[in-house]
Amino acid sequence: MDTLYFILIITGAVLIYSAIMYFYQRRILKTLTEEEFKSGYRKAQLIDVREPNEFDAGHILGARNIPLSQLRMRMKEIRPDKPVYLYCQNGTRTGRAAQMLHRKGYKDLSQLQGGFKKWTGKVKTKK
Repeated sequence: MDTLYFILIITGAVLIYSAIMYFYQRRILKTLTEEEFKSGYRKAQLIDVREPNEFDAGHILGARNIPLSQLRMRMKEIRPDKPVYLYCQNGTRTGRAAQMLHRKGYKDLSQLQGGFKKWTGKVKTKK
């Protein structure tokens, strides 16, 4: 019986934490449709937070690759005074990247709805 209570408490804590993170990310990160993303990304810093092998397989034209795993070390490459447009494969890593950036003072953060999987615009690949 004690094990059941323990499992229920852990499950509840995970659900509460997930809900808090979901609403926190929605507050600090604007989710843009592909059309909105296309209309603004040329005036912003376009950052692909996927790993280099994913980036080399195909990325949005004009994007810089700063993987989530390297973001803390490379944050100085991103200007805090300009809008930051983030994307990853499906939209999961951009939330974590936005949290890191927001804690360091970045305010104008946006992500591509659905991530790179849903992108239909111009793509560049490494040969």
